[in-house]
Amino acid sequence: MKIIQIILLTFMIGVISGQDYVGTHKCKMCHKKDKTGNQFKIWSKSRHANAFETLKTDEAIKIAKEKGLGNPWEEESCVKCHVTGLGKGGFEIKDAKFWTQTKDNGKPTKAVKRMENLKGIGCEVCHGPGSKYKSKKKMVAINKGTMDGSKLGLIEPTEKLCIQCHNEESPSYKSFNFEAFYLKIAHPIATH
Repeated sequence: MKIIQIILLTFMIGVISGQDYVGTHKCKMCHKKDKTGNQFKIWSKSRHANAFETLKTDEAIKIAKEKGLGNPWEEESCVKCHVTGLGKGGFEIKDAKFWTQTKDNGKPTKAVKRMENLKGIGCEVCHGPGSKYKSKKKMVAINKGTMDGSKLGLIEPTEKLCIQCHNEESPSYKSFNFEAFYLKIAHPIATH
């Protein structure tokens, strides 16, 4: 019995670790049309979309300094709640030199573009890493109920997920009412 448990645990770890963050630009491909709910437009106007940029404000710099920290956009304790997938194969804290890397044609490198698409609280923070469920074919099957999205890493946001960041550890914390805040970020379910 113990051997079966070990095998199952190993399998589940492999499934979870095999999921990669793809970034909001991949979600946008299907979630940008009015007829399917335009979730991307709703998200892009939200505070979640701009969460990383708030780390560059005078207020954030002041808070970091008071806590004895450096630039808030380079501090893991700050960044973790302002990006997608930090420490889980998603966003990585990089130095200024990284962000200026370009190809011969002057455009940002693939690595820079990937990190740019993981800035902010993107779709995958709430819905799980998208590499296994991002295709239209799979999303249609999930919506029809012929495929279980949870087996592909697709999750629904819960209060437990949200309070990983919306808690007293945050220097800008205000009381958190899941139901009320959820309504602020709600978007229509996609109809593929």
